[in-house]
Amino acid sequence: MLIPKKVKYRKWQRGRINPKARTPETRGIKLAFGSYGLKAQTQARVKSNQLESSRKVISRTLTKAGKYWIRIFPDRPYTAKAAEVGMGKGKGDPKGYCFEVFPGRIIFEVDGVDEATAKEALRKAGTKLPFKTKIVSRVHNQ
Repeated sequence: MLIPKKVKYRKWQRGRINPKARTPETRGIKLAFGSYGLKAQTQARVKSNQLESSRKVISRTLTKAGKYWIRIFPDRPYTAKAAEVGMGKGKGDPKGYCFEVFPGRIIFEVDGVDEATAKEALRKAGTKLPFKTKIVSRVHNQ
């Protein structure tokens, strides 16, 4: 799983989630490496284990023929309190890392395989992620 080597702060504040004020992403919205990509349609936080699960599916589907790129890195720590612990008494311990995805962000890119294989790999990967996705390609102008 992807985790940072070192972080400046162990625990981050949650931040506000206002569904009406969610603006589309401005960075990482165009294909940079591959011919096909998986683009986020909605907003969510992707945990590192979800990202790893998607990566494994892509890797298996492409076999040795294709190449893939992961365009995001989970660097935001999230916390959780232990099971059956009452409210209060401070924030929970860090449990893992996630990445906040906004609409329009490219998550994965694929190249070196035919269109059908690439689309199948990205479709399978999209089912493992907690948001709606869309497959984009260089040929069809994102």
